[in-house]
Amino acid sequence: MKKLIFSMLSLAILLLFTSCSKTANKQESVATQMVRVITLKKQVIDKTLEFPATLESKKEINLVPATAGKIDRILVKIGDHVSKGQLVVQMDPTQLINAQIQFENLQRDMARSEALRKSGTITQQAYDQTKSQFDLNKTNLQYMQKNIDLRSPISGVVSAKNYEDQEMYSGSPIGQSGKAAIITIDEMNPLKVLIDIPESYLSQINLGMKVLISTDVYPDKTFPARVVRIYPTIDQSTLSVKVEIEVANGNELLKPGMFCRATIDIGKVNALVVPYQAVLKLQGSDERYVFLDKNGRSQRITVKLGTRFNDQTEIISDQIKEGDQLIVVGQSRLIGGDTLTVVH
Repeated sequence: MKKLIFSMLSLAILLLFTSCSKTANKQESVATQMVRVITLKKQVIDKTLEFPATLESKKEINLVPATAGKIDRILVKIGDHVSKGQLVVQMDPTQLINAQIQFENLQRDMARSEALRKSGTITQQAYDQTKSQFDLNKTNLQYMQKNIDLRSPISGVVSAKNYEDQEMYSGSPIGQSGKAAIITIDEMNPLKVLIDIPESYLSQINLGMKVLISTDVYPDKTFPARVVRIYPTIDQSTLSVKVEIEVANGNELLKPGMFCRATIDIGKVNALVVPYQAVLKLQGSDERYVFLDKNGRSQRITVKLGTRFNDQTEIISDQIKEGDQLIVVGQSRLIGGDTLTVVH
């Protein structure tokens, strides 16, 4: 009886060991992923950089008087073209008229003081007091004359009008723009575009470099532009540098606020070009990544896409170098750290 129990116990242990062994082999088989790889090599390509951007006025003038007061007349409307020096707003002249009358009286007093000084019948102190008051009022009158007749300091187009004739200008922000201007004038030619260029390309960007501007509004047109300013500091949060581009707009087809794309040709460069299908996209975001074969294990690397050539694309990452083994088949099943079997 004891022999029978012992035999049955031994058989159960053997069966359990065999079952566990099969499960382990099955799990090991599932964990091993079959993939195909290529060795990364740099290629010489014609490199272009494209940046989404917004067109802006090079100059925007929010026209205001020096002091609050009543608006007599606004001589322009939204959409009007104005020239530099053109009279566009007249403030109420009442204070100016009073100041002119006062100044004319002071002119007569000053003439009498000059005559008395020559004849020696006025003290120097009295003369100096009259002269000081005359000069102060003269300066004040000139200031008020400029404050009454408001002229455009640039040539451009009236883009906003926040007041009407006979309204009181308070100097407080008004309207959706939150600006205190009576009118706003935008310079339309040239316009400007600001883009952020990765610091890795900074050495290839030069003043005067040609740029092409394209828009969805005019899909068959490109507009010539050029680099006019490279900012002196790098944004530490994005590791990029701001570049200003000047866009010719003689026919005024382009408008401030219009979405555009700025394309810069930086010439021939050495780049890593891979099959486009080798690059995966994280669901719900714009993050792109690839998998490398690192000593039989998968390694996930985040990349940026560069120039695309049909079914090939440039990838950019400081974690990838020439000679690395890029997984091009089977990568969609990987999560990182997978055991790999490379097939040829």
